[in-house]
Amino acid sequence: MSRKAVVIGSGVAGLAVAIRLAVQGYKVDVFEANDYLGGKLSEFSVDGFRFDAGPSLFTMPQLVDDLYTLAGKNPKDHFHYQRLASITKYFYEDGTQVNAWAEPERLADELERQLGEPKENTLSALKKSQELYDLTAHIFLRNSLHNVQAYLTGKALSTLAQLHKIDAFRTMHDANSRRFKNAKTVQLFNRYATYNGSDPYQAPATLNIIPHLEFNMGAYFPKGGMYSITKSLAALASELGVQFYLSSQVEEIVCEKGTAIGVMVKGSLVKAEVVVSNMDIVQTYRKLLRTQKAPEKLLNRPKSSSALIFYWGIDREFPSLELHNIFFSNDYREEFQHLFQRRAVSNDPTVYVNISSKMEPTDAPEGMENWFVMINVPNNSGQDWEQIKQQARQHIITKLSRILGVEIQKHIIAEKVLDPVLIEQRTSSYQGALYGNSSNDRFAAFLRHANFHSDQKGLYFCGGSVHPGGGIPLCLLSAEITAGLITKREPKP
Repeated sequence: MSRKAVVIGSGVAGLAVAIRLAVQGYKVDVFEANDYLGGKLSEFSVDGFRFDAGPSLFTMPQLVDDLYTLAGKNPKDHFHYQRLASITKYFYEDGTQVNAWAEPERLADELERQLGEPKENTLSALKKSQELYDLTAHIFLRNSLHNVQAYLTGKALSTLAQLHKIDAFRTMHDANSRRFKNAKTVQLFNRYATYNGSDPYQAPATLNIIPHLEFNMGAYFPKGGMYSITKSLAALASELGVQFYLSSQVEEIVCEKGTAIGVMVKGSLVKAEVVVSNMDIVQTYRKLLRTQKAPEKLLNRPKSSSALIFYWGIDREFPSLELHNIFFSNDYREEFQHLFQRRAVSNDPTVYVNISSKMEPTDAPEGMENWFVMINVPNNSGQDWEQIKQQARQHIITKLSRILGVEIQKHIIAEKVLDPVLIEQRTSSYQGALYGNSSNDRFAAFLRHANFHSDQKGLYFCGGSVHPGGGIPLCLLSAEITAGLITKREPKP
């Protein structure tokens, strides 16, 4: 008789762990509070414009391919994507523009030509980024740091012996400012701290591992947009027998005598031998494990930043813009002081504009574009978000109009807005923090919740708020780690 597994939440990690458990032979039920799948990785349409609601950058596509291979299918028959030649176009206030090419030599040439950054500095930085990845990936990204066995392998012991090389004792900014000659290059590489909602002036230089994922390994665009990741994984899960229950909020994880025995949904107990929560770890304890002792010190750690996103339907095309565009603030340090010290938004925020219609023309009416316009904002701690939205909107429009030389306001013909309050309501992300705990600590990698419950057998966790962290690749890796733990700890179905 097959064993039953319940997955709480259908974010990308929830979908991935459901697939992995189904392949193992579990009968898997996924309960989703919303009436749609995907969590942050969702979509919507307004007035003929289609938008990916959340993540917009795709790296490490092999982690999606792995799920198809695991299920005995050829990924190329089900999921398609293309590598980007240019990852991001950067705009600086003084008129400087930089194309961040996806090939290291070409990127180094571009930074030398546009910024006067010696080519060898860029190549050296990307080599160091790869070294960080090669040194840490097998232990930090593919294993549970809370399982002593993970530290007893030859690779793990080798990494621990070279711990000084992970550059955890200086900040990301300190490392970049020493490595690069031009302040604009420093700003470009400092930006990668925002990939997990952190501050480059506080976060450890270990985060300089992130550029390797883009420039050495490549950035991609999935055919059909980012939501095609959700649709593809959901279809694969369904083929494997996974059952999805939408608009079905889990009310409690039921534990008896040190073992999780199922979940309460709409007042009824759904029994299971394995329970996996893909819900934010703080919300999991506060709402679903109210009778269990919570790891308060860990749950109360400072949270990552959030986002304020304006989804704009634009009634014309902008040939000067790419799929990914960054309009930098003039004072980056001041911007991050607002975010993390003042818990406010600078009047000169860095603006990210993603335009998926550059790759998928049907995402916007002919001759028009769909703009996903985002700024980093603090997580919700009671700020006046209505006022912040109004002020930020005006600052963004003024900035984009000035740099592009076009009055943007008159070209906006459709609009929706997402703020930290709505992010928390729709995705259960505590305080609207996009990545759970912040990484503004040299030992942040060790300060995320484990992928298992230390006291309740059969209870596991995956997703961006637990180890190894947030973002699509790390969420997929968390599902891999969690499924691996279940394989080792639970009787085989």
